[in-house]
Amino acid sequence: MKKVMIIGVGAQGSTIAKRLNEEENVSQIICADYDLKAAEELGKTLEKATAIQVNANKIEDIVKAADTADIIVNGLPIQFNLTVMEAALEIGACYQDLCMTYIDGKSSEEATRFIFTEIGKRFEEKDLLAVTNTGSAPGLVNVVVRDTVELMDSCDSIEMNVYEGVWSKKFIPFWWSPEVAFEDMATNPTRFENGKFVETSPFDNPVWMKFRGVDKEIRMVDHNHEEPITLGINADGCLKGAKNILFRYGGPHVELAEALYNMGYLSTKEKEFNGMKYIPFDMTIANAPPAPKYQDEIKDIIDGGLISEEGAFHVLVEGKKDGKPIRITRYVNGPGLIEAFEKSGLTHESYLTGQSAFIFTKMLVNDVIRQKGAIAPEVLNAAEREYFFDEAKKLDITVDQIIEE
Repeated sequence: MKKVMIIGVGAQGSTIAKRLNEEENVSQIICADYDLKAAEELGKTLEKATAIQVNANKIEDIVKAADTADIIVNGLPIQFNLTVMEAALEIGACYQDLCMTYIDGKSSEEATRFIFTEIGKRFEEKDLLAVTNTGSAPGLVNVVVRDTVELMDSCDSIEMNVYEGVWSKKFIPFWWSPEVAFEDMATNPTRFENGKFVETSPFDNPVWMKFRGVDKEIRMVDHNHEEPITLGINADGCLKGAKNILFRYGGPHVELAEALYNMGYLSTKEKEFNGMKYIPFDMTIANAPPAPKYQDEIKDIIDGGLISEEGAFHVLVEGKKDGKPIRITRYVNGPGLIEAFEKSGLTHESYLTGQSAFIFTKMLVNDVIRQKGAIAPEVLNAAEREYFFDEAKKLDITVDQIIEE
């Protein structure tokens, strides 16, 4: 029986907690958040849960709250990852997060390598596992990529394309944190090109793409995301020498962000207007409606009407098999906004990300992953990937495949 602490009980953390409450191998769930009311409201709905307030800036606060937890699931923003990892190491708990780690003074690549090597060594020495970047993207998509590459003898290129086409009559800039989304949009994306990491500019390298089930071409652009970094680092180790890896994003939310970026509203440089100093990015965030997380909010949006409800979660891998070129396309399928709300009271974004993250937590609870140290999802072996996909199917998350030889 495992005792699990979830620190950060927002949309993803609360989804994981609700699922863990149904797991027979979980004895206790600690719902920890700086917002005690949010933790208590969640805790009231779960028979295995206790709520506690915690300051995630302090290792000692996390250690005290975690007590004797076997697993710490970190649902906080990237700047808290290292602190929560240190707390997990101190109490001897396995660790999971949903995004890359920010380390002051290090690039994304440097920070990721540091986690895999220096922090990973410390987890391994304690016979512990830290699984990073677990959600839908990153997370699920990394597992899909690895599983696709395994069908080849060698891999040349990997593309990950996410088209978000759910747009409501009520203005919702993003279905997840606007602050995180706009920051990602305004940050230089990283590609893995010819075996090296290179930075491009926000909204660079636009291409028009046609996706299955979408009746028009979609403009897709480079987007700052974790996958090219972890996959690039692991290219020789488990991706059969992939030399080119990229992540693209597209849809009306991208068009909105690009317009704001071009007008300077995503800049973090101080400006002055009529004698008043301000940061454009802060002003934008202050006026951006938050992503809906409560059921009454989501219901109001759905009742108000949708302009469009479509999308694509697309992976394209090219390589060689038996000396001949091979091209494999995979599509991830999951509930749309209306279906996700009917199933679980969540948005489509929270459903896919939260449920995918829960599967990784379930794997930790049931000791499915035998490796130690710090790893990304693409490192999972064949049996572990099979377990992941089997659990995903139970949650109506499936993957279709098209092979061209």
